[in-house]
Amino acid sequence: MRKTNDKFLKEAIEQMLQVYKIKRRYDETGVMAHWADLVGKYVANRTREIFISNKKLFVRIESSVVRNELMIMLIVIIYKIYEEAKEVLVEEIIFL
Repeated sequence: MRKTNDKFLKEAIEQMLQVYKIKRRYDETGVMAHWADLVGKYVANRTREIFISNKKLFVRIESSVVRNELMIMLIVIIYKIYEEAKEVLVEEIIFL
């Protein structure tokens, strides 16, 4: 039987992220960790650097062909990130 102040582990972790104000950074790290799932392994293998700053996703791509393909898919990538995180983490993608 559960006590009145017992919580599921998921609830406790979410509350901890809110209390320490690190939920946004946690979600941003998740985007970077799942970059291959968002764009595919081929593109992920051509990605040299990825980071988020001020709701802007910075991506360094080694191939100009892959960079052009990603520019065409900008809105789709941003929407996939929104669907996964359930909040706006990225408003703009900048290719370096």
